[in-house]
This record gives sequence, C-alpha cells and structure tokens, in this order.
Amino acid sequence: MGGDWLAEEYGVPRGLENSIIDFLRNLYDTIGWLGVLIAMAIESAAIPLPSEVIMPLAGWFLVKDAGHSIWFVLFAGVIGALGNVIGSAITYWIGAAGGRPLLLKYGKYIFISPHHIEMADRWFAEKGEATVFFSRLLPVVRTFISLPAGIARMNFGRFLLYTALGSFPWSLALVFAGKELGDNWEQVRTILSKFDYLILALVIAAIAYYVYRHVSHAVAPRKPVTSDE
Repeated sequence: MGGDWLAEEYGVPRGLENSIIDFLRNLYDTIGWLGVLIAMAIESAAIPLPSEVIMPLAGWFLVKDAGHSIWFVLFAGVIGALGNVIGSAITYWIGAAGGRPLLLKYGKYIFISPHHIEMADRWFAEKGEATVFFSRLLPVVRTFISLPAGIARMNFGRFLLYTALGSFPWSLALVFAGKELGDNWEQVRTILSKFDYLILALVIAAIAYYVYRHVSHAVAPRKPVTSDE
C-alpha cells in the first residue's frame, strides 16, 4: 500500500506519505479503535491528518480485514464522530480564549474590526447550528470551523451537539467506503481531493473579495463636508 495520492495531489515527499499511512496502521495495530479516536481528534484540532485517510483505512484494516460484520461500520462512525467532538472542543476553546482577544487587539491589521466580530457573534447565535452541521460534511472547511465558532463564542453545548450530528454521517460514509473498497481504499481520498480544490478556491475567492472591499473602502476619496449656511 503506497499512498501515492499524497505525493500526486499535494507534492508530499513519498517517504513522508508512507510514514503517515504507516503511522495510522501502526496506531490501529497497537491500540485498535482507540487509535481511530485519537487520529480523528487530531484531525479536528486543525492538524493536517485527513479524515479521508483515517476512516477509509479503518474501514479496510479494522473492519473488513479483521473480518467484522457491517455493524462495526456503525460503531466506527460513532468512534470517528466522538474523536471529532473531542478535537473540535479543544480548537473551540483555543478560539474562544486566545483567538478572540488577538482579533480584538490586532484584527484591524487584517481588516477585521470589533464590528465584524459582533456580526460573527450574531451569525453563530442565529445560524450556528446549520453552519457547524453542514461544515462537518465538507472537506477542508470541516477541519477549521471550530476556530471561528470559538471566536464567536457560539453556545458550547449546541456546538458539540451539531458537531457530533455532522461528523457521524461523514465518518460513517468514509469507513463504509473503505470497507467496500478494501485494498483500494485510497480511491476514496483520490475522489474527494477533487472537491478540495473547488472548496479551497471558493475560500480564497471569498477572502480576496473581503480584502478588496475593505481596501477599496479605505482608499476611496471622502466626499467634502458641505454647509447649508
């Protein structure tokens, strides 16, 4: 099992790509399902260990190769979602405790004002459940949504609930695909990587538009003040 998609898609050195997969296999071989829990917690703590590798590999190595029934796919989905909840909770509190004060103090240098933070607060207060839930079903975005949710200080209980609800079907689908594909489990990541580029392009476009609007506003000539006298 080579894991060549990491080198082809991301330019990761082949030695490192094999090390990532070997790390996960050794983790699963040593501590089994606890390894899946730990790996998914790492992924949701905004550390680049893709769930598109973690869960399909678990589906093949810990379910199909181990000769377990389809019920273990359901169990794996629960374990993956629980790992996501743990890692997301850590990232949430990093955002709430550290990210928010930093943005309040230095946000003006990247065009983020207290007003923008207040807008984010209102957004997560009103639409946080849907935002968190659907973000958990998207590659790339799902890994980082916890940070803005923490900065906006979304209700923590609701954050955890919708993180779990969104993470479960994602984990379930990936582990089922890994079980069905068996030795070809890496095809899951190859297929999903195509969506990564689209989502990343949309995120970059949104950031570029945000910066353009604020720079344009900053350099726009002000209208002279007139007097009725």
